[in-house]
Amino acid sequence: MLRLANQVSVVFAVVFIFHPATRVMAEDSPLKLTLRSRAALPGQLPAAAEEKKAAWDPKKTAIIVCDMWDDHWCKSAASRVGELAGPMNEMLETARSHGVLIIHSPSTCTNFYKDTPQRKRAKEAPFAATPIPLANSPRWGTAWNWPDVKREGVLPIDDSDMGCDCKDKCEIRSPWTRQTAAIKIADADAITDDGQETWNLLAARKIDNVILCGVHLNMCVLGRPFAIRQMVRLGKNVALIRDMTDTMYNPERPPGGTHFDGTDRVVEHVERYWCPSFASTDITGKPAFRFAKDSRRSDSR
Repeated sequence: MLRLANQVSVVFAVVFIFHPATRVMAEDSPLKLTLRSRAALPGQLPAAAEEKKAAWDPKKTAIIVCDMWDDHWCKSAASRVGELAGPMNEMLETARSHGVLIIHSPSTCTNFYKDTPQRKRAKEAPFAATPIPLANSPRWGTAWNWPDVKREGVLPIDDSDMGCDCKDKCEIRSPWTRQTAAIKIADADAITDDGQETWNLLAARKIDNVILCGVHLNMCVLGRPFAIRQMVRLGKNVALIRDMTDTMYNPERPPGGTHFDGTDRVVEHVERYWCPSFASTDITGKPAFRFAKDSRRSDSR
């Protein structure tokens, strides 16, 4: 009798797990995010972190993968991208399975994908006007968004040396040819590094929420035409995945500390002046990513 009861329990469990209705509910469930932000206080006064819960419809959400190239002129930066790529791919797989649109944005390398359906999807999306008169600047889709001094002041790290933290400084060049192969480009994804094409994709799918991940936060993730500054200005709900990014910062430059301290300072800057952040845990259910050389205490992120 006990054996029969156990067999019934097993059958019930299998039906429960694989019943289509159960699977649809899981796929359609909202992204439950803990968004961390900071008050934009005047000057350099410390701003305490504030958290609030949010539930974003995955069908109205896109994740933009910024400049996760196959190589970099700085050997340390290239190594960290290689380390980050696997966990990022896992996060993207989970987000994609819930209906989030994944937009791959390997700047200056999209021609590598010119014959792919993902690239054509971005190029062929219907034109959509922007809510602010960017149409007066026909090249806005490829223009850099420099720091807004009135809004954000200056960045909290000195990256004037371009941020190479290698012992023997690397020569600046452009070795990248594509996005790293460690990040899958799925059939339903899109590929573009153009702001207008990105806007067209978002408008066609009525996407309100834009999540940024990738490198490098103090440069491309803030400044590219599809990135944080531009998306905030265009009125989207924007968030940064703070453990899925990195900076170009040499800790020999002010304010010092470690390379990872520098990244955290830029994350705080973004939270203060541009958009909230959250950890990839909110998507994957797994511990937040940490670089192997980040020896700080485990709760520092």
